Amino acid sequence: MEQPFERRVIVSGIGESQIGRRLHRTPLDLTLEASLAAISDAGLTVADIDGLATYPGSLGMGSEAATGPGTPAVQDALRLNLSWHTATSEGPAQVAAVVSACLAVAAGLARHVLIYRTVTESSGQGDGGRKGLGGDGSAQVEGWLQYLVPFGAHSAANWVAQYAQRHFHEFGTTREQLAQVALTGRRNAALNPSAVYRTPLTIDDYITSRMISTPLCLYDCDVPVDGSLAFVVSHVDVAPDLPKPAVRINAVGTAQRGRPSWDQWSDLVTMAGRDAAAHLWTRTDLRPSDVDVAQLYDGFSFLTLMWLEALGFCGRGESGPFLEGGHRIALDGQLPLNTSGGQLSAGRLHGYLQLHEAVVQLRGDAGARQVAGAEVAVAASGGGPLAGVLLLTK
Repeated sequence: MEQPFERRVIVSGIGESQIGRRLHRTPLDLTLEASLAAISDAGLTVADIDGLATYPGSLGMGSEAATGPGTPAVQDALRLNLSWHTATSEGPAQVAAVVSACLAVAAGLARHVLIYRTVTESSGQGDGGRKGLGGDGSAQVEGWLQYLVPFGAHSAANWVAQYAQRHFHEFGTTREQLAQVALTGRRNAALNPSAVYRTPLTIDDYITSRMISTPLCLYDCDVPVDGSLAFVVSHVDVAPDLPKPAVRINAVGTAQRGRPSWDQWSDLVTMAGRDAAAHLWTRTDLRPSDVDVAQLYDGFSFLTLMWLEALGFCGRGESGPFLEGGHRIALDGQLPLNTSGGQLSAGRLHGYLQLHEAVVQLRGDAGARQVAGAEVAVAASGGGPLAGVLLLTK
C-alpha cells in the first residue's frame, strides 16, 4: 500500500485571536488576527499561502456570527494568490476543512493552506438566550428539521439529551459520572489563560444547576464565545525549515456508514463517531493505548462519552465508569482529556479548539497544563450524524 496521504502533510503553524464573551469585534477582524498569527508561527509570509479553507463558509449555517467570514472575504483582505480554496458545511463534521486541505497539499494543488474557524456567537446573541438550530418554532422549517422542531426539539441540546437518556437507561450511567467531563474541563481551564471560565466548579454546583434538557444541565452545554483559530498545513518536506516543531498527521477518520440522521440512527447509544473512529484505526498502526492526550468534542458533555467509546478508550456502555471520579482523565491520569478546558469552559470554537490544543500539547507549549511526554494526540469533532477525527504525532 502506498503511503497514506496524511503522512505527506504537517501542521506547520497555529494562531488564535482574542477569545471572549461579547467582544463586539467583527468576524473578519478576529479571523485576520488568528490567520496572521498562524502564518507567522509557521515562519511564512502571506505571499507563501496558496490555499485557503474554512468550515462552514459564508453559505453554511445562517448568520455570520455562526459561520464566520467566507473565503472570498479573507482572500481579499489578505490579498492571497490562491491555487486552491474551499468551504463547506457538509462532510466529516468541522474537521472537513482540515481533511480537504490535507488532500489538496498531498495532491500538489497547494503547498501551504491556511485554515480558519471563526465565531462571534456571543456578541451575535446580544442580551438574549442562545437559540437552537430550529429557532423558537414559529418559523416554517424544511428538510430534516421538519421531523424535530414540531415536536419541541428545537436544539441540539434536545437531540443529544435523548441519546444521553437512552445511555443512562441501558447502561446505568449517572449524572455524577457525566459531570466529570465538565469538572475536569474547568480544572484544566484554570491553567489556560485563554479560557473564558476559569473559576472553580464543584460537583454540587453541577448537580444543582439549571436543567436544560434532561439529563443535560447548564454545565453540560458549551459556552458561546467570540474568537478565531487558524492553522497552516504544509507539505511534509518543509518540516526541517520550520521555526517550531512540526506536528504530523498520522491518520484521519472520515467514514459515515449509518443513516445521516439524528433520529433514524440504527444504534441510539452511539453516533457517527462510531464509524469515523473505526475508520481512523484502519489507517494507522497506532492503537488507542498509544494515545497520550485526547481532545474530544464537548459541545455537550455527553458527546465526549460517545467519543471515548467510539475510539476504544473504553468498551461499549463503559464510559460512565471510565469517568468515575475523574482520575483517569486528569492531567496526570491514564488519558488526559480536553486539557485546554474544552468547549465547556474554554469556549465554543466548534471543534477547532480540540485541534489547536492537540498541537500545543505535542509541541510541549501548554505550560502549567502540559501533559508530560505527550507524543500522540487525538482530536475529534462532531456529534449526532456528523463526525471526523484526526490522529496527530510529534
